[in-house]
Amino acid sequence: MNRSMKNIALLLCAVLLCAFSIWGPETLARYRDKKVFDEIHEQAVEEEGAGYRYTLSSNERLYILSECLNRQTQPESEQNALIRSGGNDLNYQDLGGAYAFVVNYKGPSGKEITDEEIYETCNRGIQTLIEQGILPDTVKNVEASAYEAVLYSAIDVLEPRNNVAVWKVSLSDSQKNADKSNRLIDAYIDADNGRIYEFYVRTQLDWTQIDPDAVVEAWRTYMRLEAPADYESDNPLLETTPYFKKYVFEGMDGANTVVTVGFYEGINELFLKISK
Repeated sequence: MNRSMKNIALLLCAVLLCAFSIWGPETLARYRDKKVFDEIHEQAVEEEGAGYRYTLSSNERLYILSECLNRQTQPESEQNALIRSGGNDLNYQDLGGAYAFVVNYKGPSGKEITDEEIYETCNRGIQTLIEQGILPDTVKNVEASAYEAVLYSAIDVLEPRNNVAVWKVSLSDSQKNADKSNRLIDAYIDADNGRIYEFYVRTQLDWTQIDPDAVVEAWRTYMRLEAPADYESDNPLLETTPYFKKYVFEGMDGANTVVTVGFYEGINELFLKISK
């Protein structure tokens, strides 16, 4: 090929490249549009506020609930008063502090345990704790007629997508004078998976018959938590009973959750709590 032919070939390539740079993108865009326009295309999307809680690990869920319980004020937190006076919609900007524990007046979503299911779920949880050696087999089932159940949302206010829905199941005030032996007094139950975070139970045991290390190991396996670390302080004034032992579980952002296994003598009440 002589020089003139090479020059013509090079010129032709340059012209083609220029033409493609001008009309090529437009042509490709029209081609893609033909595959999209006038056709129905389905795509799975996550609704706002949906699915976020399921990305939290068990340790993170435990930490969020613990922080929220530690910040509530009895008998009613400021957050609960705000929600009751303000309707069903949560305004996270109005919630004070970093964590809030609020009554969920909207009720369970489609993925959460319902009002009708919570007592059966609680009883299954009690039976599992008995099978795991956490509770004695003398603990009775709960009945809807003797108990009250309230749905709460434990919310990380600074990151409200991090929240945990829990049911609080409590022996009804109408049962104050009833025999409470071998009965569940209070429990916090995960509204998604039905696991029991915290409980207070009257038993026939005494502290010498309770192995707190075995209890917390069985409970953390049941809760699918990572192994705890030792709690450094042995201050006997940390609780209103001398019979207790504390454990430290990894939480979020370098912070930890303290879990306590304890016993109130006199009323023979065994408890496992994640709150102070």
